Amino acid sequence: MSEEQPTTTAAAATETAPPAPEPAAAPAAAPIPAPAPAPAPASTTPTETQTQPETSKAALPDEPVVPLQELWATAKAHEHPEIWGVTLEDPSTHIPSQVVLQKFLNANDGDVATARDQLTKTLDWRKKMQPLELIKQSFSKEKFGGLGYVTVHSAEGDDDKGAAAKEIFTWNVYGNVKSIDVTFGDLDEFIRWRVALMEQAVQELSLSTATAPITADPDADPYKMFQVHDYKGVSFLRQAPQVKAASTETIRVFATAYPELLKEKFFVNVPAVMGFMYSFIKLFVAARTIKKFHPMSNGANLAKEDFGGSKVPLGQMLPPEYGGQGADLKTQGTEPAVVE
Repeated sequence: MSEEQPTTTAAAATETAPPAPEPAAAPAAAPIPAPAPAPAPASTTPTETQTQPETSKAALPDEPVVPLQELWATAKAHEHPEIWGVTLEDPSTHIPSQVVLQKFLNANDGDVATARDQLTKTLDWRKKMQPLELIKQSFSKEKFGGLGYVTVHSAEGDDDKGAAAKEIFTWNVYGNVKSIDVTFGDLDEFIRWRVALMEQAVQELSLSTATAPITADPDADPYKMFQVHDYKGVSFLRQAPQVKAASTETIRVFATAYPELLKEKFFVNVPAVMGFMYSFIKLFVAARTIKKFHPMSNGANLAKEDFGGSKVPLGQMLPPEYGGQGADLKTQGTEPAVVE
């Protein structure tokens, strides 16, 4: 299984793409017919005799438009007010909203029209899915127990302001699947569980209390996470139509509804038969995001990665099954609530 919240080629996004009613442009003011000129005194200049049509400020064709305000107009007109735990407000005065809306712009390389379309699809989807409610639900332990975790790793006082540097990981351990039919047989249920895991990780980004805006440079965006997909012991994925269906739908949803939340994605303990998965991903994910994907055959090498120059000593903190010196994944990770 693989999914993403990436930059999207068509803003899928995906991440995505994981991949919009548009505000209409103000109509141009109709010209007011100029009255017949009265005889002018000799001392009057030509410009004093010209009648200027009345135009409103909103109708001026050269009025600059702020892209974030266009997205805010789209969000404000939608009946669902929230994305990733942030109740959207005017991004000029509300930093969490600026962060969310800028991510949609960045995911679409600054193209306002496609960003609006993706934003609207995300709001539509969140209204229907209610992801924040999924976090509160419990899922079947038989179906999903031990398949997904979130870990948070921090190093106190390591950023420029002396605050805690923090890295968030989501882990999908597909080698723990006991039955294809049980785990993947109900596609809607699987997607709900997978969304609950993602929302749990997004909460750790603390977007609703963000105090620093982001720019148009996606590589300078600190509000992102790592993902690890572990395929140790997996040998069934090529043949299973249920798994292919779940993978395709997850990629599609995440690429649309979770853009620009991925730092890097690691596929560990990958068997050779997993090559087909990349053909699915490339249908939805932009080339810039594909570069963030790192397949490796030995999961124990994960802790040796640079992780984008992270200030957190992840090699010391990751689970030992991935080459780290921390507690095992089950001990240090949290997962969506499961019941017998």
